[in-house]
Amino acid sequence: MKKLLLLLVASVAVVVQAFAQQRPQYSQYMVNNYLLNPALTGIEDYADIRISNRQQWVGLEGAPVTYYATAHVPLNKGMSSTSYAKALAHHGLGVIFHTDKTGPLRRTGLSATYAYHLPLTRSINASAGVGAGVIRNSINSSDLQFSNPSDPLVGGGSINQNVLDLSLGFWVYSRNFSVGIAGAQLLENAGTFRSTENNNVTLDLQRHYFLTGSYRFTPFERIDLIPSFMLKLADPSPMAVDVNLRAMYDERFWVGASYRHKDAVVGMVGVYISPLLDISYSYDATTSNLNRVSAGTHEVVIGFKLLNDRRIICPQWVW
Repeated sequence: MKKLLLLLVASVAVVVQAFAQQRPQYSQYMVNNYLLNPALTGIEDYADIRISNRQQWVGLEGAPVTYYATAHVPLNKGMSSTSYAKALAHHGLGVIFHTDKTGPLRRTGLSATYAYHLPLTRSINASAGVGAGVIRNSINSSDLQFSNPSDPLVGGGSINQNVLDLSLGFWVYSRNFSVGIAGAQLLENAGTFRSTENNNVTLDLQRHYFLTGSYRFTPFERIDLIPSFMLKLADPSPMAVDVNLRAMYDERFWVGASYRHKDAVVGMVGVYISPLLDISYSYDATTSNLNRVSAGTHEVVIGFKLLNDRRIICPQWVW
C-alpha cells in the first residue's frame, strides 16, 4: 500500500509540474513586490513587515490556503550631504516565511534575503538581491483515506521532502516607475519524498521567472494612477500574464483591478491608516471552469512600518 501511495505522489507531482506552477499565487503582489524579487530587500526607510492570508477557490474542498510573513530592513541608509546630489548606496536584509496547503499537500518555505541598492542618478536607483533558504513539502497521512485500515501510515505517518531554494533579482526604480526581473528555485534540486520506511521518490523543483513593471502618473490633483503588469514563466507550464490598474487618492486610499489571463478578474482596495499600519483586501472572481464549484478567492494583507522615524504613512516606493 505504501509503495502504491508513493507512486501516486510521484504521478501527482509530475502532473503538477506539467500543468501548474509550484509557487503560491498572490493577487496583491504589487503591494509587496519583495515576495517575488529579493532586490527589494531594504528598499524603504523603515522595517517593512507584512502578513497575509489567502483563501483560494472558497467552497472547493482541498483548495489552496496560503499564509506568509515577510520582514526586511535597510542598513546604513542615508541621504547625501546636499539636495542636489544623489542618495547614498545602502544594503538591505530580510526574511520570508510562507506556508501553502492544498488538500493533503503542504509546502513551507523559509528564506533569508540580501540586496544592494545603488543610486544611478538623483531620481533613478538600481538594486540587486539574492535569497537563500529551504523548502519543505509534506504529505500528512491524516488527510488521506485508506482502503486498508492496517496500513502503517494510518494514524500519523508522513512523507516529507526538503530542498534548498535560491532566488536572484534585479530592480530599477524611481518614484514614477519600476521594472524588475527575478528567478526563484534556481538550483532546481532533486528533492526526495521520504516515507517512514525510507522508500524514496525524487522530484525536481521548477525554475520560476518573473518580469514586472509599473508606471505612476498624476492626471488629477491628489490622484495617482498606477498601471502595472507581471509575466510569470515556470517551464513547462504556460506563461501567466497579469495586468493591473490602481487609483490612489491623497496617498492614503486606493482601489484597483487586475486581470489574470484565463484565470480571474480581481478587485482590490487598501488604506494606509497610520505611520504604523496599513491594510488591503482583494477578491478574485474566477473566470475558468472552476467558477462552477468555487465562490472566488479572498486575500488580506496587513503591513507594519517599524523603526519609522520619519513617520511615513504611504511608502515612498509605491507602484
